Amino acid sequence: MGLIAWIKDKFTNNMDENSPAFRREMAARLHNRSIKYCSERQGDTDIVVGRAGSITVRDDEILILSSFQVVFRGKVEETSMSELMSLEGVIFSGPDYDRGGEERTVIAYYTYYRK
Repeated sequence: MGLIAWIKDKFTNNMDENSPAFRREMAARLHNRSIKYCSERQGDTDIVVGRAGSITVRDDEILILSSFQVVFRGKVEETSMSELMSLEGVIFSGPDYDRGGEERTVIAYYTYYRK
């Protein structure tokens, strides 16, 4: 990557969402984020799978902890992460290693803190 492309990526935040660098940066931003609840997308419906928890990054894994259990555990570089348009949560898609590598989509909704 040339210097101009690097500067453009840094200042316009146009990194490829599928790149390992973007996924590591996104995971670092989400680390220790409190969540109000999380849901799993199954077909056209979202089913609530946990309430009150957090998003944690350990070594090279991202974990969603909710209702005193691990709801999702995936490798940072294999998990697609994208924030909701409302910026009230984040969508995780990828293999869940607590369920034998099953492909899952989990949505975590942030706890609202007034700044």
